Amino acid sequence: MKIRTLQADDLQRLLTFELDNRDWFEQHVEARAPAFYTPDGVAAHIADYLSEHAAGRVHPCVLTSDDGAVIVGRANLRRIDRAAGSGEVGYRIAHDHARQGLGSLALAHLLELARSRYGLRMLNAWISPHNLGSRRILEKYGFTRDVLAAPHVAQVNGVAHASHLYQCHL
Repeated sequence: MKIRTLQADDLQRLLTFELDNRDWFEQHVEARAPAFYTPDGVAAHIADYLSEHAAGRVHPCVLTSDDGAVIVGRANLRRIDRAAGSGEVGYRIAHDHARQGLGSLALAHLLELARSRYGLRMLNAWISPHNLGSRRILEKYGFTRDVLAAPHVAQVNGVAHASHLYQCHL
C-alpha cells in the first residue's frame, strides 16, 4: 500500500473508488450530491482540493495499491490554519479493504504531515458515535472526545446523526 498526494490524473481511479464504495460510505457519513458521482463532478472535486492544497489549506492524499492502479482509501488534512496551529483530519477506506489497518496507516500519515510539514499543534476529527472502528483508531493515536463541543448533525440515509469532536494535541 502507498500513500501519496492526490493528483489531477486520479480522476478515473477516484471516481471508481467513490462509486464502488458509495453505499458503504453513506452508512457512516453524509451523502454527497448525486452530481459528484460523475467524471465532471470528481474532476471539479479534484480541482478544488488541488487549489486548496496549493494555498496550504488542505493536504489531500490517496491510499493506493502498490502499483498505484487502484485507490483503496483517502486521507485528508483539512482546514489547515498555521497561525492557529490547527487542522482537521478525515479518511475513508474502501469496504473491501476495511479492518486491514489502513485507517491507522492513513491517520499516522496525516499526523506526520501535520507535525513535520505544517507545524500544527492540534488536530480535530468529527466522527459518528456509531463508527466504533474510527473511534478506536483515533483513540489509539491520542485523540479524545471534547465533551463540551456541540455535536455536528448531518443527514445519513435520511436520519439525523450527530458527529462528535475528537481532538489530539501534537
